[in-house]
Amino acid sequence: MSKKIIIVGGVAGGASCAARARRLCESCRIVIIDRGPYVSFANCGLPYYVGDVISNEAQLLVASPQLFQERFNIEVRTLSEVLSLDTRRRTIEVKNLRSDEVYREDYDALVLSPGAAPIRPPLPGIDLPGIFSLRTIPDSRRIREWLERRQSKHGAVIAGAGFIGMEMAENLSRRGLSITLLEKAEQILPSMDPEMAKPVEEHLRAQGVEIVLGDALRGFERRGDALRVLTESGRRLPAGLVILAMGVRPESTLARQAGLALGNQGAIRVDEQMRTSAPHVWAVGDAVEVRHVVSGTPRVFPLAGPANRQGRVAADSILERPSTFRGAQSTAVCGIFKLVVAQTGASEKGLLADGMNEFACVYLHPGHHVSYFPGARPIHLKLLFSRGDGKLLGAQAVGEKGVERRIDTIAMALQMNATVYDLEEAELCYAPQFGAAKDPVNMAGMIAANHLRGDLPLADWRQLSQTGALLVDVREPQEYEKEHVPGAVNVPLSQLRHRMHELPKDREIWVICMVGQRAYYAVRALRQNGYDAKNLSGGLQTYRYFQSL
Repeated sequence: MSKKIIIVGGVAGGASCAARARRLCESCRIVIIDRGPYVSFANCGLPYYVGDVISNEAQLLVASPQLFQERFNIEVRTLSEVLSLDTRRRTIEVKNLRSDEVYREDYDALVLSPGAAPIRPPLPGIDLPGIFSLRTIPDSRRIREWLERRQSKHGAVIAGAGFIGMEMAENLSRRGLSITLLEKAEQILPSMDPEMAKPVEEHLRAQGVEIVLGDALRGFERRGDALRVLTESGRRLPAGLVILAMGVRPESTLARQAGLALGNQGAIRVDEQMRTSAPHVWAVGDAVEVRHVVSGTPRVFPLAGPANRQGRVAADSILERPSTFRGAQSTAVCGIFKLVVAQTGASEKGLLADGMNEFACVYLHPGHHVSYFPGARPIHLKLLFSRGDGKLLGAQAVGEKGVERRIDTIAMALQMNATVYDLEEAELCYAPQFGAAKDPVNMAGMIAANHLRGDLPLADWRQLSQTGALLVDVREPQEYEKEHVPGAVNVPLSQLRHRMHELPKDREIWVICMVGQRAYYAVRALRQNGYDAKNLSGGLQTYRYFQSL
């Protein structure tokens, strides 16, 4: 079993592969070659180092070359770049960036873990001082130095409103800068569905963040002590510094030059054991495409969790263990000015893009724990599931507390091919300060299962302006007077059984309340009395987010 294993690139995928390989093979020679100065660092912590939440750079270093050598007998060569790969001869050409020496190294097994590079489009002025990407410790160090040298009154422009853009907005705001978010999509958090991103947008605006949507970068120019960010629509946004957070591209140049098969997104194609198209060559991490477990389509997942698991699988495969990577489901979480956003599985947008139409969704807005215990905060939750068998397809949630716990629970259920019926029966922790006897996860399953059983037909908020249905608001009159959907008539649930005769039986009735619970009670009563009633899921709370799109 003794082999010479060369790993190109460290961090999550490469480092976990090396450590796993050593645990499986004490006699193997294992070498990590990385072109950067650090082989294993916490790149997810970089925004918080910029924001001075993490004040000591050394805290970001997960493992040093010395630790790899002393603890695992793994040789690490930093500041060394692999220039070429010859898969036929099983050799790589390496350049020592300290001495400029170029040498060849042979291997029995090669693992490519080159990661991904921030998108940095070739726009006018892109190389002006003050324009940064954030991917490595040196990147974060340069941003900190810029902030410490310049107390800019012009604030920061962040190009890209995904999770990294969100984290940078929070951390630069913490450093006292005003923030402008520029996003070419028509919504922030493009990986989420628009109505679920809307409460986050409202929260950011309430924190003083300026948000520019549907506009793309055109270039940059310097005016005095400030930069100007030029957009396609003609805006000129002043900035003391600019953060490019528009996503990443797989670092697949070496693989491409060596003739390895690549996917449509330019990432390295691998099988379930992380093998590439070339014999004796594996690949892991942000540079590979793997199967999305919901849609089955190949995707790139630049996430630390999947990269770690892929590294373990590659090591197992090299050392002839029967291990496979099941795919990824895009589970992610982000903190944004004390708000938490999390998701797992597919979004509605993603399902439609993949041609998957036989699904349904429900919305709910439960408290993160029981309402009678002090401090309850709402969780805005969307659950997607198959119309046929109720199989879980995805979930998204937004709230101040308890969000990540619920999405983690659903993520695990999704991994086990669970259904909404499993969610309604899930036995979860309960005490008043932690949750409820009917946890939000249970409630999501119950609502979805009620729909599939035919007990809760759902109307579609998107069809509100086209429907001929009668809209019935079953909240109390004082609630209705304060706010209601235009055109809705008010028949409070407390009066419904006495006033049911006022409603037509030859016309659909769409029932509305604040979050969906009273509307459900009303739908059950109406349907058992011969009315064609449907529930507008999530009530007025969900309507607000659709209305503002």
